[in-house]
Amino acid sequence: MAQSQGGLADLFGNLFSGPNPSPPPAAATGDGSAPPWSGEDGASGHPLMTAAAIRQAAANFDNCVASMWPDAARRNVTRENFERFTAGLTPDLRIMDLLDSQPEFTKAIWDYLDILVNDNRLAKGREILAKYKAQFDAAEKAYGVDRYAVAAIWGIESNYSTQMGDRSVVQSTATLACIGRRQAYFKDEFLSALEILNRGDLRPEQLRGSWAGAFGPTQFMPTAFKRYAVDGDGDGRRDVVDNPADLIASTANNLKKDGWQTGQSWGYEVVVPKDFNYMMADRAKAMTLAQWQQLGLRRANNHPFPHPTGKAYLLAPAGAEGPGFLMMQNFRVIMKYNPAEAYALAIGHFADRLRGGPPFVQPWPRQERVLSRAERLELQQLLAQRGFYRGTPDGQIGGQTREALRGFQASIGTPADGFATSDMLERLRGR
Repeated sequence: MAQSQGGLADLFGNLFSGPNPSPPPAAATGDGSAPPWSGEDGASGHPLMTAAAIRQAAANFDNCVASMWPDAARRNVTRENFERFTAGLTPDLRIMDLLDSQPEFTKAIWDYLDILVNDNRLAKGREILAKYKAQFDAAEKAYGVDRYAVAAIWGIESNYSTQMGDRSVVQSTATLACIGRRQAYFKDEFLSALEILNRGDLRPEQLRGSWAGAFGPTQFMPTAFKRYAVDGDGDGRRDVVDNPADLIASTANNLKKDGWQTGQSWGYEVVVPKDFNYMMADRAKAMTLAQWQQLGLRRANNHPFPHPTGKAYLLAPAGAEGPGFLMMQNFRVIMKYNPAEAYALAIGHFADRLRGGPPFVQPWPRQERVLSRAERLELQQLLAQRGFYRGTPDGQIGGQTREALRGFQASIGTPADGFATSDMLERLRGR
């Protein structure tokens, strides 16, 4: 989602090193309208997220928007367009609940993969690849980015343009630029949205998306649009919403500029030996595929690695009981699009399936229960008490927590795979 939060970030809340958590949009009220703001303090405890601070900022919303005119002028937005695009703007305070919520539960990675990589989506993806073959051909030739990766992003971000979000990007980013704890970040997004409209790339009715301002089939944030959007068919506009040539070329350009390596895979499913030292499963510990082979890792389908000199790191998202993956440079590139390992794994796997590849070979430990947020907090607190965790407990299982858990696991002689299970929590409790 091109460095955004919201949209699919909702799905990947606390899973691995994902973006700031937020729940899916709440169900509509009985009359079909969106629910109102709860009127409660935000869960983050940030002073700008108290109910009083939100109300105070909302009361000053008109002045805040008007105060951004000089910045818009410096970006060559005309006064006429500034007035036109901001006329009648009101804050969408429901976004404050979405910005600052902390879901009680998260899904296991196998559940995400089941949701995102399914037969219906694969069938639609193959239709899209056939229908827009000429546009994919042109983008692949121009940018050297695998068409299946672009098609996978399109499919997972918006289910092929059927789930793009329906909030006004201008209203959402203006709300977040004036209210809440991330105003500086969203001020740039708001001003960039005005630039897009001022230039005429998109019409206001096209600029609709997630609560955080991501829009179009591959969910560009306004600032990412400025960096990566291209005119794929030479019509003078960069329409990443309704023009497949622009959409495909712009998404490919994004991946290319983020470091995509032409002709390389995102990574490989691997079988990890039983006695493996999982302290090696660390993003900072990249080695060549040949070196990983020397440590006993092999591809799950027993095929050789096409480029054994390529560097990769080991990811074991479900610990010693689940499959392992050797992640290449292109996996890191996908994570720049959305910094959640579960997301990047879904994109890579979906791309392989669109290409005709098989499902993952090894089973997931589906018997494992996902910890609640309270249990994740307790796990971090107990790790801190034992001297393994030095962060601030937040209920999110990221790299720091997994590293701490690996240290504890090594100290008690179990596989140090960093997988937060109910059994590990019980051991930390000392019961």
